Amino acid sequence: MSKYWIAVASAEHARRGKAGFMQVNHGKKAPLQRISAGDGVAYYSPAETIGGKDRLQSFTTIGRVRDEELYQGVMGGDFVPWRRNVDYVEAAEAPIAPLLDKLEFTQGNRNWGYQMRFGLFEISEPDFRAFAEAMGANL
Repeated sequence: MSKYWIAVASAEHARRGKAGFMQVNHGKKAPLQRISAGDGVAYYSPAETIGGKDRLQSFTTIGRVRDEELYQGVMGGDFVPWRRNVDYVEAAEAPIAPLLDKLEFTQGNRNWGYQMRFGLFEISEPDFRAFAEAMGANL
């Protein structure tokens, strides 16, 4: 049975992943081990750039985990982050604000952004479907 996830990264980094991979928490392996082939993943981007003050607060990419492969990518220097293969679909970026009262993980929760600090967390299928619809994604 598929699970559904929100991964958190700057829009700049999430868009780079559209080449067919995902990485979270500065390349840590452990969070990616919780994900399985067929799981849905949506990236939420609080800002355009990492550490940026340019607030975006939007879902930027969405797709499904392709397989069970967990591997290290080569980024240059000593940085070799852990990754998973993802098949992203064409989708428009969608702000979270219009969805706040509809999503299970944000409904009635003033501090909904707190869990974003973990970099990756599981959500319900209805929430995932709501992002997909808002993004015009066909999953």
